[in-house]
Amino acid sequence: MTLKIEDKIELAKYRIEKAKRILDDAQKLFEFNSYDSAVNRAYYAILTASRALLILRGVDPETHEGVKTMLSKEYIKTGILPAKFSEIFRSLSAKGTDSDYGDFIEITFEEAKDSLEKAKKFVDVVSETLEKTIKEMGF
Repeated sequence: MTLKIEDKIELAKYRIEKAKRILDDAQKLFEFNSYDSAVNRAYYAILTASRALLILRGVDPETHEGVKTMLSKEYIKTGILPAKFSEIFRSLSAKGTDSDYGDFIEITFEEAKDSLEKAKKFVDVVSETLEKTIKEMGF
């Protein structure tokens, strides 16, 4: 699929707003002591935010691993995003997978709180980067 630049920008904006809604859902789940689900939603918030940035480059990976790889290549290794974002992506992905599919794994209050804080920072920085990138594109 080949998108015009205007369509890429519209899709990027939609995705970053969706990421923020998902993060809000994660916070609500956390407040109701549903730590496993909160971590899951925190991970999906960073995944969706990552996809928002990538579409501006015409990159739309079909897998979670592809998103992680391309985010690293396009934004982290180039210094646009902090290097620690690669670790945040990896750790939240692993926690989300463990909480969804692992037997006898319970996400603690502290783990969920930490995941939410990292996801919020991630989404905030990606959102700022997205806005800056769109302005640099002349839109």
